[in-house]
Amino acid sequence: MRVASLCLLLLIYSAPTLCANEDELRGFIIDNTISRIGHEFYRYFSDRLRDTSALDFNLVVRERPSARWGSLVWVEHENQTIYRSFLQPNTAELKPLAEQAADQIKERIARQKIERLLQDSTDIGKDEL
Repeated sequence: MRVASLCLLLLIYSAPTLCANEDELRGFIIDNTISRIGHEFYRYFSDRLRDTSALDFNLVVRERPSARWGSLVWVEHENQTIYRSFLQPNTAELKPLAEQAADQIKERIARQKIERLLQDSTDIGKDEL
């Protein structure tokens, strides 16, 4: 009886560590845009990424609208800005711009993955370069 209760206690206390070892969820593109132009950019951008690549990464699309200059839109990957552009109120050029941004980001993330695989980090930590 004591062995069974001891095993049960070990199982209960080891459950949080088992959950912590699970992989994080990937494939999210989060929309933090504000204006109509920002939402349309996000829609075209996310459609292009979902159609052309397997989303094994997370992105955040952010926007800072301005009545005078249009909207500043940027995309973050792992808390780093990897794309930034101003969007003019002219929506005719929005879809090609969003698709071009998606292609550039897809290439940049692929390049970052290759660089991480080839990076020799045995001598110096990543923060110490």
